[in-house]
Amino acid sequence: MEYTTQMDAAKKCIVTQEMETVARKEGKTADEICNLVAKGWVAIPANRNHKSLSPEGIGHGLRTKINVNLGISRDCNDVEMEMNKVKKAIELKAEAIMDLSSYGKTYDFRQKLLDYSPAMIGTVPMYDAVGFLEKELCEIKAKEFLDVVRCHAEQGVDFMTIHAGINRETAAHFKKNPRMTNIVSRGGSLLFAWMEMTGNENPFYEYYDEVLDILAQYDVTISLGDACRPGCIDDATDPVQISELLVLGELTKRAWEKNVQVMVEGPGHMKMDEIQANMMLEKKLCHNAPFYVLGPLVTDIAPGYDHITSAIGGAIAAASGADFLCYVTPAEHLRLPDLEDMKEGIIASRIAAHAGDLVKGVKGAKDWDDKMAKARREINWEEMFRLSIDEEKARDYRASSQPEVEDTCTMCGKMCAVRNMNKILKGEDINLI
Repeated sequence: MEYTTQMDAAKKCIVTQEMETVARKEGKTADEICNLVAKGWVAIPANRNHKSLSPEGIGHGLRTKINVNLGISRDCNDVEMEMNKVKKAIELKAEAIMDLSSYGKTYDFRQKLLDYSPAMIGTVPMYDAVGFLEKELCEIKAKEFLDVVRCHAEQGVDFMTIHAGINRETAAHFKKNPRMTNIVSRGGSLLFAWMEMTGNENPFYEYYDEVLDILAQYDVTISLGDACRPGCIDDATDPVQISELLVLGELTKRAWEKNVQVMVEGPGHMKMDEIQANMMLEKKLCHNAPFYVLGPLVTDIAPGYDHITSAIGGAIAAASGADFLCYVTPAEHLRLPDLEDMKEGIIASRIAAHAGDLVKGVKGAKDWDDKMAKARREINWEEMFRLSIDEEKARDYRASSQPEVEDTCTMCGKMCAVRNMNKILKGEDINLI
């Protein structure tokens, strides 16, 4: 091949098939996409071994994408159920799926996922390490973690969360700056524990260049994990979070030097008035690399409704520059989400992403709203259903409560403002009795 990764191709001014696909989806030219990938402002996670992939771009000027988390665990080791979630996520137009499997036949499940899914597939190798290596955490040797990365890359994973920013220096900041919720990142807490138990440096930081070499070989995008993201609003924007972000900025440049595409992960729990500043800070410190956020969740008090707290924060984050939203479900903090939880989380995240795109002026975003407004003005129910972000729910609500007059609903009946304005503007009388 003339190039190794999408970024390598872009730097050589080679327009790849993946860039052409992204350009077509985004309403841009392939040359525009190529230029953005070359600068690192857009990533196209596309492992050459993921044959079923329909490529997507993440980053500057593009639609805000959403990610769905799923996977098998010790307590919920049901592959069929998780594959049903995969199918539902794709049906609901999620652009990415992260396999967070941590127990059982993770390799086989991941292969099913890669064979089936046109959505981007991400993983967190740290979650899979204990099961893959069949060793207790403290017994794993530093370079053995890289074996897990290589396995996932060879299989066809498009992006991997690598918690390389929590090095010994960052860990020292954490110890000196007590937090309400300590380290809430699962991968981050495992690495911190491994460092504490062994006395060694974070292997993903110590052997970062070797990690990048593996990723470059298969064109895997590195998603630089935020091990120190805030787990409650009191911990947001503290010295620990910022010290890690500084490291992630340095690691971004090192990845680009090896033509590895980068995304940077961010908070977390955070008050609304801190979100915009955090988005700007990340873009500045990480050189405008695509930003991938979990939420942010804008309050800590809503177990069972965290898809809503997340959607509020996600909309603000997307409007302020975030490029990729990780969905949060109503089951967050409580249990593994079921199929209905997942649907609620996806819809909430898609609403947040689109709301952000309207503010960012993403090409074509407002057209969708304008078409809906026209359909409502014309009281065209079928068109309204077709344009709905959740067509099934819109149809069900309409069918569940039928009005006396077809061009109304049971809320206003003949007093419907839209119906009556249409009649009056046509010179017709209205009759409310």
